[in-house]
Amino acid sequence: MITTDVKQEKLTQFIKGKKEEDLIEILHFTQDIYNYIPREAAVQIAKELKIPLSKIYGVNTFYSRFNLYPKGKYCISVCMGTACYVKGAESILEKFSQMLGIKVGETTEDLLFSMEDTRCVGECADAPVVIVNNIVYRNVKVSDVPNILADIGEDIHE
Repeated sequence: MITTDVKQEKLTQFIKGKKEEDLIEILHFTQDIYNYIPREAAVQIAKELKIPLSKIYGVNTFYSRFNLYPKGKYCISVCMGTACYVKGAESILEKFSQMLGIKVGETTEDLLFSMEDTRCVGECADAPVVIVNNIVYRNVKVSDVPNILADIGEDIHE
């Protein structure tokens, strides 16, 4: 695990020579090393670029790609597009919520799981769809949720 000091130094090196128009690139880099945009990093970026912290916050909250809070190692996304919703995506989302003890937009205390709902992912013929990181689960039923979590559990223990 990389320490915060090492991450801060990586960020400092990355920012060198950058300008305000590079803010989105810097935020992507920051999120890649921290897995979210921590306040301390935002303050550092604001100082280095000589821009108000509010500008960074505005960009962070405008683009859904940026996270202001830590995300889990495994991000579970349940498609809530029309086809998935009609075929039971809401019940699938509720089952994940029940089993993990978190709601949409939250992360487990151990930082292993985050849960979010998403809009159409273009897999309507195979609805409902769940995506865990980059793995797509198709035609998911509520009864599949424990198996999906078990698959992830095997990955955790490898």
